[in-house]
Amino acid sequence: MLEPLNEGFLSRISDLLLCRWTCRHCCQKCYESSCCQSSEDEVEILGPFPAQTPPWLMASRSSDKDGDSVHTATEVPLTPRTNSPDRRCSSSDTSKSTYSLTRRISSLESRRPSSPLIDIKPIEFGVLSAKKEPIQPSVLRRTYTPDDYFRKFEPQLYSLDSNSDDVDFLTDEEILSKYQLGMLHFSTQYDLLHNHLTVRVIEARDLPPPISHDGSRQDMAHSNPYVKICLLPDQKNSKQTGVKRKTQKPVFEERYTFEIPFLEAQRRTLLLTVVDFDKFSRHCVIGKVSVPLCEVDLVKGGHWWKALVPSSQNEVELGELLLSLNYLPSAGRLNVDVIRAKQLLQTDVSQGSDPFVKIQLVHGLKLVKTKKTSFLRGTIDPFYNESFSFKVPQEELENASLVFTVFGHNMKSSNDFIGRIVIGQYSSGPSESNHWRRMLNTHRTAVEQWHSLRSRAECDRVSPASLEVT
Repeated sequence: MLEPLNEGFLSRISDLLLCRWTCRHCCQKCYESSCCQSSEDEVEILGPFPAQTPPWLMASRSSDKDGDSVHTATEVPLTPRTNSPDRRCSSSDTSKSTYSLTRRISSLESRRPSSPLIDIKPIEFGVLSAKKEPIQPSVLRRTYTPDDYFRKFEPQLYSLDSNSDDVDFLTDEEILSKYQLGMLHFSTQYDLLHNHLTVRVIEARDLPPPISHDGSRQDMAHSNPYVKICLLPDQKNSKQTGVKRKTQKPVFEERYTFEIPFLEAQRRTLLLTVVDFDKFSRHCVIGKVSVPLCEVDLVKGGHWWKALVPSSQNEVELGELLLSLNYLPSAGRLNVDVIRAKQLLQTDVSQGSDPFVKIQLVHGLKLVKTKKTSFLRGTIDPFYNESFSFKVPQEELENASLVFTVFGHNMKSSNDFIGRIVIGQYSSGPSESNHWRRMLNTHRTAVEQWHSLRSRAECDRVSPASLEVT
């Protein structure tokens, strides 16, 4: 009696496990053995098909293969079972339950849908046309010719200069024997308390004799040397020693201070340029010494003898001039302010220069008016702060030019020419043209700008207005 009971219980458990995809409430209905009578509308597919058939059913399924074909059209309903404790399951009930389970599995396999095959083709984007062509993104590239490539280079940056790497690997004795330009004695010291760098120019020796290209030098045996000091890359705020007359072994013993933070001083390069003063022509550069301040102990200080090397700059700068222009259309007045000048070319070997500025108004090619500032004695960095006004109608403003000429005052002979610029219709350079254009675009507003002085020959070559003045 125990054996039929076990077979009936296993059949119910198999109904519970294998009917997990047939109805929503399978747990309760399977235990009551009534889920097998559900219709196709109530079937919910919850898992993969077909379900794996247990091994213990394979024998019963093969034995009932013939009987399945007879009952495929109609399905005999099963009698619901009761859970009465006194009821015993017979061997016929077990075989009947097994038979119904096998039929359900066969019917579900027959109703299993086939998986569709999806043909995925590559997607092409473009305009529909009779002939399909693949569209590839095009990359815009500029073709460079050899001329365009080499035009980017700046030849002056790659020119052979004395400050090139080959000089850095030479000793002072080798540099002196190679160039024979003499030696310079100087020292440096940084004051942390007052935040300034002190440069002391002591002396020079074995300077070469002067070279005159035009024969204007009267004394060709001796030079008139002086030294210019600056901290690169700032060449505008430079210092200058006095001129020592007729000597190749000048003793300067002059000190100069630069107000600069300590960290900034370590990023600068000390440049000392020895120049030969010439009253009748432009001053000639004898040689130079450059010392990166990051390579020396600024706080401890020190002094050195350094050999002079040639400079790419054969002539010194003529100086700079700070001007302010302002035009009043209602009054028809052109106002000019001469503010200051700096680092002017020294014209007097003993006491520097006595510079003044001459301002001349030229209309077209005709000189109209001349005015000049006062001269300041013994300086190359004069402060003027003087204003001048010229009567210029608005319709004549486009044809006007202003010629600024800096002279060194000389009571014994004619004044010494230092430098010149032209601003206006016939400007002497791009900087001067830019200053004039800014003034025309901003009436009633003062426009200031620094200008580098040019030689007389350079101004006469590019500006017709320079030829009309003296």
